[in-house]
Amino acid sequence: MAEALVVAIVGAESTGKTALAAALAERVRAETGLACAWVPEHLRAWCEREGRTPQRHEQPAIAAAQRDAIEAAAAAHAVVLADTTPLMTAVYSRIVFGDDSLVGPAAGWQRRCALTLLTALDLPWQPDGLQRDGP
Repeated sequence: MAEALVVAIVGAESTGKTALAAALAERVRAETGLACAWVPEHLRAWCEREGRTPQRHEQPAIAAAQRDAIEAAAAAHAVVLADTTPLMTAVYSRIVFGDDSLVGPAAGWQRRCALTLLTALDLPWQPDGLQRDGP
């Protein structure tokens, strides 16, 4: 089996990444017949499970879990739509905690993606769980 084509969808919170990833995955499956998966945002499940937003020391594990979920999907599918990547965890960590330590590894891993789509800020902001702190 050839290496999976990974399409990353990144952008600010509540810009439609989840809806876009799910819709694109379904469309790719329907139009091509290829085994296609979409990988949800690990941070969303993490915040729901923990009942809070993550602290600085928890950022590396969150980034690693997102990366690992994408790689697991890529091992079993021809195409993977990733609803965010470790790069967004690194950006969050940099903005919120002033921590640049995740940027290098995340940028390096991002090169694994065949295509990166950046969502715009042209949709009205809507609250979406614990990790969404405002427009």
